[in-house]
Amino acid sequence: MSVSLQSILKTTQQRVRALAPRRAALERAAADAAEAPRWLDAFDGPSVAVIAEVKRRSPSAGAIAPGLDAARQAAAYAAGGASAISVLTDGPHFGGSLDDLERVRAAVAAPVLRKDFILDPVQLFESRAAGASAVLLIVRILDDARLVELAGLARALGLGRLVEVHDRAELDRAVAVEPEAIGVNSRDLDTFTVDPAHVETVLPAVPAGIVAVAESGIATADDVTRAAGWGADAVLVGTALARAANPSEAVRALSSITRVSGARGVAAR
Repeated sequence: MSVSLQSILKTTQQRVRALAPRRAALERAAADAAEAPRWLDAFDGPSVAVIAEVKRRSPSAGAIAPGLDAARQAAAYAAGGASAISVLTDGPHFGGSLDDLERVRAAVAAPVLRKDFILDPVQLFESRAAGASAVLLIVRILDDARLVELAGLARALGLGRLVEVHDRAELDRAVAVEPEAIGVNSRDLDTFTVDPAHVETVLPAVPAGIVAVAESGIATADDVTRAAGWGADAVLVGTALARAANPSEAVRALSSITRVSGARGVAAR
């Protein structure tokens, strides 16, 4: 049976409803959580930053690395020079969990991004309590009011925001919430097909002062070089790194590409 974005969101809504009775406890845990590494520190260097993803499977690729140990994989990524670690916490469709995020947070000093389908404030409290430095907010699955609400609450909780877009209309909506970073995804979430032309068209339009991240379809140093030419400050790489026989070397091969001077600005520190 094929997986659609709507079926993923339906499952996520069920998870959110299950969290509702724990909201007060999660708010307290978020307030008491230790300070996490600063999200923007991942993008301080002169090279295109690599956000390396802990990923076991996906609706488009199927099984990628079913036996992957999240903490060990993240440590290998960090040893190879990853600037940040992305952890997929969706279980039904990506094989992840919040426990993965907590174990990664304990294993590495780099900022950790919670990558999931964030629909409700309770997920932000959960993310902060688990040690996330940042969260992914996907414009396509949020109306304007909810996007503003979630972006504002994330900021208040000290969580960095990577706001994901696919086209120029979504970019305008993302810019309006003033995120630290905008990710341009070459994967269409409705069809799960990858077309780098979306990144080539949209990424250069990310305003100076916001970190620009190229997402999906990146596997080689040539891919990173191409993204740098479009103005990327960072790349988010999942499948290629999760499948690599030597994750540290795979990250190292991607992490020495210099940003293209003048292509775009970098977020103010």
